Amino acid sequence: MDVLSDLLHRAHARNALVRQLIQRPPWALAFTGAPPLTVVAALGGHASVRLDDAGVAPVRLAPGDIALIGGAHPHTIADDPSTPPQAVIHGSRKLLIGDGVAAAGAAAGVMARAMVGVQRSLGPRTYGDGLPGATIMLRGACELRGEAGVRLLGMLPALAVVPAGPRTRAALDLLAAEVARDEPGQDAVLHRLLDLVLVLALRAWCAGPGASVPSWHRALADPVIGEALRLLHERPAHRWTVAELAAGAGMSRAAFAARFRSMVGEPPLTYLTGWRMTLGADLLSDTDATVAAVAREVGYGDAFAFSVAFKRAHGVSPSAWRRRTH
Repeated sequence: MDVLSDLLHRAHARNALVRQLIQRPPWALAFTGAPPLTVVAALGGHASVRLDDAGVAPVRLAPGDIALIGGAHPHTIADDPSTPPQAVIHGSRKLLIGDGVAAAGAAAGVMARAMVGVQRSLGPRTYGDGLPGATIMLRGACELRGEAGVRLLGMLPALAVVPAGPRTRAALDLLAAEVARDEPGQDAVLHRLLDLVLVLALRAWCAGPGASVPSWHRALADPVIGEALRLLHERPAHRWTVAELAAGAGMSRAAFAARFRSMVGEPPLTYLTGWRMTLGADLLSDTDATVAAVAREVGYGDAFAFSVAFKRAHGVSPSAWRRRTH
């Protein structure tokens, strides 16, 4: 399994919420209590996305463009950056759209939660007025799991824009077609389609000009280091040595170690330890396995050695981490 696939699998979005909005300008929706990752796409018409707490300039979305909001930032989606919020939506479980104006304290990212009225639903998960000339938007909100989710978010700035492309547009059209349906298994379909949109958008953004991606992601394109990273993720519990990785690459130990460090930014075994600590943290949070069992799962022969490495990486013991995250 390649590194990005492994990361996406382990950080797999849960409690995903997908909504479609069909609204005539002027309109603006302020979102508070946002989850760690939000996907916003313009299907028809233009829209703006602005963060209310990060000091990032608003971005404008043309039809087919996708905005990725990395982090739980309160944000406003509108027809124009100057349009004041007409409603505040809090959390990922409710979608309330008001006819009145809700005050917004953008400087502190604190928004009033007053709601006035609720517009009509145009179908399952679709809201707005649905009149001619309306902007059509999709918004997907995702929860991410554990330290793998933290690593995934580390790939993104607070606000990233992916320009429209044939592959992302095809996925968006499919998601838009399904969001208005209400059939058995519909939530599962929507979650998987949102995953598809997210993966395609991440891939397109990382390949775009000016993307500041982690060094390990750039190293994936190298046939030698990319394969070494794949092996480390495929078998993290294996007792890897630099010599074994170098032999598999057909290189000397010194040459391989220098190439890995140059491309990834750290030595091979340091990278492996960091990944093992990520896996260990999530196992402690998500399972009831003993510390010794978690240690074995991530490649440590005994709980003591694992605990020392874990505390060095996370600042607390495995037991304290479990108490804090359970």
